[in-house]
This record gives sequence, structure tokens and C-alpha cells, in this order.
Amino acid sequence: MTTTDQPSLAENARLSVAPMMDWTDSACRRFHRLLCRHALLYTEMVTAPAVIHGDRARLLDYDAAEHPVALQLGGSDPAELREATRIAADWGYDEINLNVGCPSDRVQSGCFGAVLMKTPELVAECVATMQAVSPVEVTVKCRIGVDDQDPHEVLPDFVATMRAAGIRRMTIHARKAWLQGLSPRENREVPPLDYDLVHAMKRAFPDMHLSINGGIADMDTLRDQLTHMDGVMVGRAAYHQPWAILGAADALWGATPPFADPVEAAQAMRPIILDHLAQGGRLHHFTRHMLGIFHGLPGARGWKRTLSEGASKGGIEVYDAALAQVQAARIEALASAATPG
Repeated sequence: MTTTDQPSLAENARLSVAPMMDWTDSACRRFHRLLCRHALLYTEMVTAPAVIHGDRARLLDYDAAEHPVALQLGGSDPAELREATRIAADWGYDEINLNVGCPSDRVQSGCFGAVLMKTPELVAECVATMQAVSPVEVTVKCRIGVDDQDPHEVLPDFVATMRAAGIRRMTIHARKAWLQGLSPRENREVPPLDYDLVHAMKRAFPDMHLSINGGIADMDTLRDQLTHMDGVMVGRAAYHQPWAILGAADALWGATPPFADPVEAAQAMRPIILDHLAQGGRLHHFTRHMLGIFHGLPGARGWKRTLSEGASKGGIEVYDAALAQVQAARIEALASAATPG
């Protein structure tokens, strides 16, 4: 594929960046899109009642540069999800995704998220009502099971129920969710990963496009997973180490990555940030998502410190100062490496 070719959405989903609450907002997605032209990006989860009754512009607006971008909805009431999907259709998202994987207390109290793994027929009803009004594909993100469920029994039945409901693309987080006793953070780390089970789902449902999620933290692991699965969804690693995950990711589609190094990428973000500031935005809105771009590289500490301390009140001069520190640290590192003995 050349850099001018546009992959299909299923091809985009070879790599996707997970929906992450308080992280994958529009500014974050603009940054991730700059690094990678082709990966499928997801919004934070938005509840169906919020879409129906809340500030729709605040919840649903995004920049056209973010495409391809998917909206993730949370809910368990088929009528609410239908109405939220109908409303969201006007925003032109490339996909609508139903959350059947989030284990937070707030999600459980609303009887949606991972707890829906216990009621697959309800999920099937929900996605059917969403599909009836959605101009784009409806997908599902789930866990391998919850609480005392046996994932080897539950997951195949759940995937089969989704396929019967018309779902053709799913993302499976390869961990069980414990709805009592573990925090949301612990649910992302403590339950053991079962990649083999998720791989078995691809063998059992070869006609479906299945992506795997959970614990994938580097490109070598990502490429290995693509030998088993149609797609890989990366969450925290893409957020905390965006250059390592997204900087070279366009090569997955046979395309040349847009930047040779993270300094070039940071420089390319500058006009985007300037435009945001000119519209009354704050530097922090973007830079809080960019703290990890130089992870493991010279100048990373100074970059993070300068932005963390100054971005909430400062302007582009803070960004320029942080980038200047990185460039100075790079020159110093190169000089040290060239000095004998």
C-alpha cells in the first residue's frame, strides 16, 4: 500500500488505540493521529443517557483530522442506546462501539460495561437496536468473562451470540473482570491474561474480524499478535509511550511513517497547539497527552518537568522551552557518545 491509498476500516483496525476514560479525548486523538495516519482511534466511553440529555457538542464534537475515529457508547437499555446511536449518526463517526468490558463501580451501578457479559441476550438486543439506526458499523468490546464465570465456556457463547446478532467485528480484552474486590486499575493488571483463549476465538469464528487487547506493550508483541488475530488494540502503552507504539506504526500498512524521530513529531504539533491557543484553549489540554513522547530518550525528564509545571498556566513559550531542553540533551548525548574513552 502506498501512502496515498486509504485502507478500509477493518484494515485500519489492524491497530487501534483503546478508549480510555479521561485520556483519549479529542486533543489526545489529534496527537495520536499526527503520529500514525492509519490506526483506528476511539473516544472515551460516553454513556447513552449523557448523549441523550447532556451537552452533545461537548461530548461528541471532534476534529475531522481524527478520522478514522470510533465512538464508544456505554449503556444497557436498548431504547436509550438506539436513541444515542441515532443522535451520534449526525456527527459522522466511522464506527459505533458498545462497551461490554469496563469494570468500574460507576459502570456497574448503571448495569453496563463488563457486567453485561452475564446477559449476552440483552447485549444482542442492544446492538440490534443500534444497528437499526446506525449508518456505520456497530462493534463490541468485551472481556473474556466476569467474576466466577468460566471464560472457556462463556466467551465462545458470547461471541456466537454477537455474531448471530449481526456483529462482525469485536475487540476482546484477554482478561477476566472481577466486579467485586478489584479496582478498575487492578482489573487491568491483576487477572491473568489468556491470549490463547482469544486466539482460539479467531480460529472458531474465522468469518469475524477479531482484535485482541490487554498487556500489549511493544511493537514486537503487537506484530506477533497479528499473526494470530485480525487486529490489536493497545491502551496504556500507546498513551504512556506514544512514539514507541505509534511512531513507526504506519509500517503495518506498508506506509512510510510521517516522522523520522519524536522531535520532528513534537515540532509538527506546534501549529496545532498554536491554533488551539488562539481559540482560547490551554496548553495543558494537549501537552498532558504528550508527556511520554520522549520516553527513554535524552531530555525526557526535562520535557515532562517543564510541561507538568508550566503548561497549566503558560503558553507556547513553555512548549518551546520544553522542546529546547530535549534538543539540548540530544546534542549533549551525541557529544558524549563521540568522545573517546
